Amino acid sequence: MAEAMTVRQPGAGLIRWVTLAAAMLLGACSTIVPRGPVSAPERPVAAPAPAPRDTYTGGIPRDTERNRVALLVPLSGSNGGIGRSIANATMLAVLDTRTEKVRVTNYDTATGAGAAARRAIAEGAQLILGPLLSDDVRAVAPIAKAAGVPVISFSNDVGVAGDGVYLLGYAPTQSIERVVGYAQSRGITNFAGLVPNGLYGQRSSTAFLRAVEDAGGRVVSLQTYPRGAGAIATAVARLNQQAPYGAVLVADGAAAAASAAPLVKRASPGVHLLGTELWNSETGIGVRTTLDGAWFASVPDTLYRQFAVKYRARFGAAPYRLSSLGYDAVLLTVRISRDWPVGRAFPEQRLRDKDGFAGIDGAFRFAGDGVADRALEVQEIRGGSTVLVSPAPTGFTR
Repeated sequence: MAEAMTVRQPGAGLIRWVTLAAAMLLGACSTIVPRGPVSAPERPVAAPAPAPRDTYTGGIPRDTERNRVALLVPLSGSNGGIGRSIANATMLAVLDTRTEKVRVTNYDTATGAGAAARRAIAEGAQLILGPLLSDDVRAVAPIAKAAGVPVISFSNDVGVAGDGVYLLGYAPTQSIERVVGYAQSRGITNFAGLVPNGLYGQRSSTAFLRAVEDAGGRVVSLQTYPRGAGAIATAVARLNQQAPYGAVLVADGAAAAASAAPLVKRASPGVHLLGTELWNSETGIGVRTTLDGAWFASVPDTLYRQFAVKYRARFGAAPYRLSSLGYDAVLLTVRISRDWPVGRAFPEQRLRDKDGFAGIDGAFRFAGDGVADRALEVQEIRGGSTVLVSPAPTGFTR
C-alpha cells in the first residue's frame, strides 16, 4: 500500500483542463511529505493547537482535511508491471494538480480484488479508481455498491459498466465507429472484416456491422478465426473469395494485422486495412511496413508523448500506454473535488456532466451506460511512422 498527497490548484472548464494537463506535464513538481501522528497535550494550554490533519483510528491515518480515494490495481503478479505503471501515473497527477482535498491510497488487487475493496472502504475510501481487469470489477462492484462508493474502472469491458461502475478504458466499439466513418469520408463503401473468436471479437463484429450500416456502406464478408499460429491466414483465404474491398477491419493486435496484410492486398490492391484501439497500445507500430496505408482510431497521442517523457525522467523507464488512464482519473477526481466537501459522499452525479472532462487522452464524458464516450483521432501508418489524418474533436456538441 502506498499513499500520495497533494496541494490544491483551482479547476476550470473542459478546454482549460486540456491546457492545464499540458502545462502540468511541462512544469516542475514538488513532493509534500505527509505528517505523522500528533499526540494530544496532557494538560490544557492557554491557546489550543491547530487540529491535526491526520488522526489514527487503527492501522491507517484518518484524514480530516482531504477525501480519501482508493486506487485498486495489480501491484504484483503477472499484471504487476502495468498496475505499477498506472500507480506511478496517478502519483504524477497527484503531484502536478496540487489539490489539498484528495488523498490517494494504492491497494493491490493481485491478492484479491474483493478483499482490496473491503479494506479500502473500511479505511475510509469514498471513491475507487480501478480495477483494471473486468473480473476484478465484477468482484468489487457489489462491495462498492453496498457502501455507496462509485467505481471508475480502467477496464474496456462494457459488460461490467453501470449501477455505480464507470468505465474509463478504451472501448473497441468507439474506435471502430470512428475509423469506419473516416473510411466512408474517403469514399469507401465496400467493407470486409477479420475478427478473432471470443468476447472482444463478438463485440467488434457487432460494432463493425452497425458502423458500416450507419455510414451507408455494406459489409461484403466477415470472417472469424481462433487466435493461434496461421489461423488468420485461413480466414483471409475465405475472405478473399469475395474480394476486392475498399477496406478490411482487423479487430486484433498489430502483429496479427501485419501478417494478414500482404494476403489481403494480394486480392484487393489498394485496400486500406482498418485497426482498433489495440494498435495504439503497441510500440513501434509504424515500422510494420506491411501495414503502410492502414488507418486506426485511438485517443490523441500529443499530450501522452509529453507525459511519457516526464514519466521516464522520474521513474527511469517508459510507461505502459494504459498508464494515462490513471493520470486522467486523478485529473477527473481533482476537478470534481471542488464540489466535494471533505467527509461527504463523492458527488457521483458530477460524473455525468454532459460537457465532459479532459486529460492526457483528450476529451471524454460518461454516457448513460457508464462507459466513457471519447473524442478519437485517426492515424495512418505511413513510411515507418504514424501520421495524424483526422484530429480528435476538442469537446462535445450534443
